[in-house]
Amino acid sequence: MPGKSIEEILRRAMEEGMFADLPGRGKPLNLDEDPLTDPEWRAAHHILKSSGYSLPWIETRREIDAALEAALAVLRRAWAWRQGKQVSHSSVDWVEAEWERAQAAFREEAAALNRRIRDYNLEVPAAGFQRSLVDAEGEIDRVKRGE
Repeated sequence: MPGKSIEEILRRAMEEGMFADLPGRGKPLNLDEDPLTDPEWRAAHHILKSSGYSLPWIETRREIDAALEAALAVLRRAWAWRQGKQVSHSSVDWVEAEWERAQAAFREEAAALNRRIRDYNLEVPAAGFQRSLVDAEGEIDRVKRGE
């Protein structure tokens, strides 16, 4: 098929059903094994993963994500509490002061997480693994919108 692009050839093959009977069709890909990894290291990685171990930077990422989710949960509870108190006509000044304290605590937590994220971003082996910083104001806005 001279003159045709790979995309055209693949599209035509798919239309003709040439890929319809491939093994594993409709099932998720198994990406646990990296075919580019040295076979000697592949066995070591498999043993470590099976035993519950992972690379330190992966664990750091999990810890950062868990800490952010916990901080957001506290902020969401504070927002829900604030909304409930406004309905019950509690002292507006006191309710707003508590909400401001909750926001300030979240901002401090976000700043601490951002310091950890900057350190984490220096540890990862490639830029694709880096994590973006926490946008405290954006997160507060999302909580207020109920997202």
